[in-house]
Amino acid sequence: MYRSKILFVALSAALAVGCKTPEVATANASAKLPEQYAQSTDTANTAKMPWRQFFKDPNLVALIETALQNNQELNITLQEIEIAQNDIRIRKGALLPTIGIRAGAGLEKVGRYTSQGAGDASTDIAPGKETPDPLGDLTIAAQANWEVDIWKKLRNSKKAATDRYLATVEGRNFVLTNLIAEVADSYYELLALDNQLAVIKQGIALQQNGLEIVKVQKQAARATEMAVKKFEAEVRQSESREFDIKQQIKETENRINLLLGRYPQEIVRTQTPFYEVAVATVQSGIPSQLLANRPDIKQAELELAAAKLDVKAARAEFYPSLDISASIGLQAFKPSYLTRLPESLLYSVVGDLAAPLINRNAIKAEFKNANARQLQALYNYERTVLNAYLEVANQLSKVGNLAKSYQLKTQQVDALNRSIEVSNDLFLSARADYLEVLLTQRDALEARLELAETKKDQLTAVVHVYRDLGGGWQ
Repeated sequence: MYRSKILFVALSAALAVGCKTPEVATANASAKLPEQYAQSTDTANTAKMPWRQFFKDPNLVALIETALQNNQELNITLQEIEIAQNDIRIRKGALLPTIGIRAGAGLEKVGRYTSQGAGDASTDIAPGKETPDPLGDLTIAAQANWEVDIWKKLRNSKKAATDRYLATVEGRNFVLTNLIAEVADSYYELLALDNQLAVIKQGIALQQNGLEIVKVQKQAARATEMAVKKFEAEVRQSESREFDIKQQIKETENRINLLLGRYPQEIVRTQTPFYEVAVATVQSGIPSQLLANRPDIKQAELELAAAKLDVKAARAEFYPSLDISASIGLQAFKPSYLTRLPESLLYSVVGDLAAPLINRNAIKAEFKNANARQLQALYNYERTVLNAYLEVANQLSKVGNLAKSYQLKTQQVDALNRSIEVSNDLFLSARADYLEVLLTQRDALEARLELAETKKDQLTAVVHVYRDLGGGWQ
């Protein structure tokens, strides 16, 4: 009776100590976004448009479709989803009893002058038959173990695994929308380089014509050798730039091929004049729509939810755990006795209630780690929301400014093209020197190259708005 009281007091103390847990840090996500990007409150949002409708160029659509099938990074992400899905199965299995079958055979010889040996020597299995020596042991049994999920530790772990699986799905969507944008960026860069190569070739032809004119003028003593060499140097510089652009074209094609998961080959692109490629119109909607459209925001939100469940599961480690184990089977020292019932029957049922009492430091450390990871997930969520808003705001501003810049650069190119004609006429009539002609041609060439670059920036900025709004993964 006295021992029972001591045992009861000790168990009560263990339970009391086990139930004392540290405080959980509060991690409530706050995603307060501005009500609008600029003055517009229109809720129409381009992100809802499927990418096949957003991109009108059939060549670009075909490239994106190939990338979605073959891209290695996307395929790696799909395997991460499979891993997360298997983790759910593991957590789900922990909620159920583990059942196994055990079969064993053994042989034991004990000393005669031991308590076991002395007892066995006087035991008869049947009249006139003593216990064999050495003694065999044959066992066939089914065993089951089950941790009763009193404090929802296992269920919270399973829910956390489910949230992480859903987060990997959103991660895949984020990779998807970035992949589509990257293919489009490289495609438009390739179109811009094609245009710049054509501009360079036109510039070379113009400069070559000027070189021939100044050579004729030199023969007529109207120009010097210096003028000839200046024109020749300008031609050689442009020819050198032609090869630089050809190299950039090759590298851009191979970058697209890498995204498409294939070895180098020519990229089929539109034959539409570059300046006639339409710049899509985007509707940004309102900032709060980012929470539903951006895969990276939804991924961060799910990871935060999983981190909160991890804290609950870690906290439950301080509480007593109830384990139930049971077994049933047959056991005998001879094979012929295994089928003799009920003599060979064995069974057991054991319930075990245990709580951490002394060595709680490891549990505390894991709980604090889970708490810290929860706060990390919170800060990551808030940073992701802020970054998403700033990305959209920056790109919307860029689209507007590039449209104005493109208009002004177009006027600049037109003016310089006219000035080339004027300078050539003045040069032929000896009213302008060769330096004025060279500078005019050089300025016109640079302006046309910059115009192509601005056009490319316009096209890619619209793609980035579509991506940053959360479009492309639907």
